[in-house]
Amino acid sequence: MRPQPGISTTNLPPHPRQDPSTGPVDPGGSSSSRRGWVVLAICCLSLFVVGLDTTMVNVALPAIGQDLNVGTSGLEWTVNAYTLVLASLLISSGAVADRVGRRRVFQLGLLVFGVASAACALAPSIGLLIGARVVQGIGGSMLSPVALAIVVNVITDPKERARAIGVWAAVFGVSMAAGPVTGGALVEGLGWRSVFWINVPVVVAVLLLTVFFVPESRGQQPRRLDVPGQLLLVVMVGGAVAMLIEGPRIGWVSPVALIGYAVVAAATAGFVWTESRRREPLMDLQLFRRRPFTAAVVGAVVVFVALNATLLLGTLYLQDARGMSALAAGAVTLPMALGATVCAPLSGILVGRVGPRRPLLIAGTFTTLGGLCLVALDDDTSILVLLLAYLLLGIGFGFSNAPITNTAVNGLPADRSGVAGGLTSTARQFGAALGVALAGGVIATATPADLAHASRPGWILVACCGLLVLLVARVSPAAGKSS
Repeated sequence: MRPQPGISTTNLPPHPRQDPSTGPVDPGGSSSSRRGWVVLAICCLSLFVVGLDTTMVNVALPAIGQDLNVGTSGLEWTVNAYTLVLASLLISSGAVADRVGRRRVFQLGLLVFGVASAACALAPSIGLLIGARVVQGIGGSMLSPVALAIVVNVITDPKERARAIGVWAAVFGVSMAAGPVTGGALVEGLGWRSVFWINVPVVVAVLLLTVFFVPESRGQQPRRLDVPGQLLLVVMVGGAVAMLIEGPRIGWVSPVALIGYAVVAAATAGFVWTESRRREPLMDLQLFRRRPFTAAVVGAVVVFVALNATLLLGTLYLQDARGMSALAAGAVTLPMALGATVCAPLSGILVGRVGPRRPLLIAGTFTTLGGLCLVALDDDTSILVLLLAYLLLGIGFGFSNAPITNTAVNGLPADRSGVAGGLTSTARQFGAALGVALAGGVIATATPADLAHASRPGWILVACCGLLVLLVARVSPAAGKSS
């Protein structure tokens, strides 16, 4: 069978890793194929609820701020407490899953995520809400990369795997884009706490389905845990985003800020030094010598900076500056959800046929155009302009995920697929935290009356992210070339 263009099959195992409890699986059998797609559906359900939760919280921020009496900085931490922990632990969670069992870690992640979601819904203060979001991030770190590793392990045929990765990227894109609409409806009808309660029954359903349908698997050569690298990564990522969030409040050149810069710089230098000398590092820095892999990671960061800046700026503008309800604000962003829903699966098909470069060119073009539509935003901007901008951004986001995911996953051997998923997801979540921090910094001191004008640099940032995606596309594999 001819491999799909743009899909590297060099490191794919001829058979999935078997667990004594599951027995052998015939990759060519129809029953095995059906089981693989059932497993994909279960894993995608977990991915959908995590992505949906991330974006629903953005829509709920004004209601949370009013109910718990917190300002912009506290609201930013409500989002970034989750994304920072997620970004810091994804790679380690993937490595642990490769070692002790992917299904086992996946189930633990579901349990922690579900319990923490209930704690978020019950939180009486912003401090407890942020604390619960930290725990939720710990659970979430065990879901996305581990679920992707489970899918890659079960679906071994290169053509089927390419299709599965396309579906995976599509579900993730749809969940992120559909969050504002779903969140708006929930906040309007049931209050902000409902955006957390909705996770609980879904998590219970996925847990039950996992018991009956998902096989256990492990990496053939699991790595040791890199504790020094993990701690340095937490300081590096967390410190960088913390400075971006708190910079406007404490002053960019204040003594506290200067100490923060020094800590982040020292952690970064220590991380590079440590990882370059370990036999089994948390992050294999040699991978970044390969331009396609580096392009995929950079692309993941840039795309999620644009997405999360759009969600934060758009949510606060529509609700605070324009006085819309959460439901109405979610309805305005509906074209973004539609664009992502339609284009994400098309992008997966296109990657399988012509490689990742062309979808990334489309993604970069539409993201740039969407950002440019809003660089002159004011309180009287036509709703039609807003709808067009969100549609363009949704198309751009929809076309971006499949090529990025495919290139990154195929950048590592299949027995390290948990780490591969962790690298990609870490880049996404770091981009998400960075986007929230940058956008929040732009409007940190703005009043509702000044919000539209103050947000303009944020929309310039979104357009620049689109241009960077175009640059990423130039170094991504073309049709018929391996990553």
